[in-house]
Amino acid sequence: MTTETETKPAVSQSGDQLKLPNIVTQSIYAGKYRDRNPDISAAGKLTATGDSAYQCLTPPARPLSPESVRRFRATLRPDAGKPSVFYGKAYDPHLRWAADMTHGLVAQPSIAAGKLLNPQPLTLFKYKLNQKKEQLYASHRRGPLGKSHDQKPGFPEGLDVDNVTFGILTERDIGAGILINPNKSPLQVEEESEVGRDLYRKSHRDYLVGESKDRKYAPPNYGKMKLYGVPTPHDNTGGLTKKSLKWLHELQSEKAAKIVSKRVDDFRERTEPQLGQVHDPIKDTLRVPSDHTFGILVKPDTYGAGDLMHGRVPGEYLRGKDRQRGVLAAIRQHLKKANYHSFENLLHAFKFYDKDGTGKIDINNLHEVCAQFNLPVEPELLVQLMDCCDANKDGFIDYVEFANFLNWKDKLPSGFPDKKDETAHTSNAVVEDKDLVPKSPQSRASTPRRLQKQIDDAITQQKTSSSVISAVVGGLSTKDYRSYGVPTIRSDIPVPRIRRIDDTKNYGDESDAYGLLNPSIYSVQGVHEKDFLLPRPKEEIKEIFTNIGVKMTLDTFDDLWKMASQRHPKGHVSVESFRGVLDEIQAAQLQS
Repeated sequence: MTTETETKPAVSQSGDQLKLPNIVTQSIYAGKYRDRNPDISAAGKLTATGDSAYQCLTPPARPLSPESVRRFRATLRPDAGKPSVFYGKAYDPHLRWAADMTHGLVAQPSIAAGKLLNPQPLTLFKYKLNQKKEQLYASHRRGPLGKSHDQKPGFPEGLDVDNVTFGILTERDIGAGILINPNKSPLQVEEESEVGRDLYRKSHRDYLVGESKDRKYAPPNYGKMKLYGVPTPHDNTGGLTKKSLKWLHELQSEKAAKIVSKRVDDFRERTEPQLGQVHDPIKDTLRVPSDHTFGILVKPDTYGAGDLMHGRVPGEYLRGKDRQRGVLAAIRQHLKKANYHSFENLLHAFKFYDKDGTGKIDINNLHEVCAQFNLPVEPELLVQLMDCCDANKDGFIDYVEFANFLNWKDKLPSGFPDKKDETAHTSNAVVEDKDLVPKSPQSRASTPRRLQKQIDDAITQQKTSSSVISAVVGGLSTKDYRSYGVPTIRSDIPVPRIRRIDDTKNYGDESDAYGLLNPSIYSVQGVHEKDFLLPRPKEEIKEIFTNIGVKMTLDTFDDLWKMASQRHPKGHVSVESFRGVLDEIQAAQLQS
């Protein structure tokens, strides 16, 4: 290995020619090991290392603009920190003379503030010399800096300066705290301050804030509470002050009509965006109507995004059928209301539709029922209604389809006996046993099974966790499930009488989300749920309801109090419990 370096000149030319990087000819171990054979070249081939990261990230310097261009640019876009100079005065020599000109007198430099605040320390010789000069002054002998002067020369001989005290001993009295804040009530302090105050009013003219002077006028012609003069008109809302701050011509200009140039108004309407309108500055130059649309009209598809998401077949597309679906929904809603108000159960309503007793409803039966219910329906709409309600596409509406699409099956009973009767539904020609299901796991009442349309079916086999555990209304109850963790509402522990500031637990006495979104009218007055549920004595309850206008005799109040106290294990009565009993009594009287 060798440390011999070969220096090659780097190719660097201006203009558009290439600039090659320098070739490093030193060995990679140069400086780390001693070369024993410097005359032998190192093995290997030297290659260019290329540019460094700093050279790659540093762009080349921008070439300077010519002087003839820079003076024009300095007029509108001067360099940072440079003033804007008009290009006609760029080479004016007066500007250079003004830049070098200095006005006023040149101030001679004085002692700096740092030397005045922190001067140089004196040497020992200068300090002793200064002390010797200071001894000449009597003030220095009587009051030296930093210590008390010697007072013994003026005292009698034999006087003990350290133990003898001159003057009269001051007797210790009460402290300043008792004087400023005595241990007395405000009434006592006020009574003591009024003692002898009449003398101070006469001698010192000491009056309280807002106190009027007693000028000893005769009472018959003078009254202390009388007011003299003409009352000054005033407005407590400050309207007169507001009126005085505005000049007359300003008030008249506000009432006058605003005169605007039509030319300016047309220009603003054309150039400025208007609220609720598309900004079109060239609409005056286009010779087309206002509702004209440019471009090629694209024919919409027969299906929509909902049809694609639910995978509907071409015959069941819902796009473009909004009006048809709305009319069918209105007809179905009318029939549902008529069935609910006219029949006792679903079976009775179905038999009214089924005139022939075949267990199925055809289009003629449906037309007769619509005529009886004063519902004029065109034949085309009846065909569409039959197609909407006919789930199995057999051309008829059976009991299950009738209960699902033309009735509120949850509001009306099915008309069949409960499941506990083993002989039920065996000989029924209207519906089969498999088409009747219990209303809930705990109920024995039966209801027609639910028919699912295509929009309700899942395209894939995906199932949600709620559908797996049947988390629907009327499904399995989660009341008996085992719960884990700490409950949100801590009803398992008693409410402390005095709560700490950092206690953020909810003991059940706080409002929920519904109460926050819909607060009661009482909360505006500072009355919350706790005030209604707080146990109160008998006299306080009677006073509260008497003040709100509830009139009752003493015997009636005692009876209501007795009924409300029986509803609590400890016999406590609150405003809410007493109000509930009072509402029940009034409701019973109205029904009777």
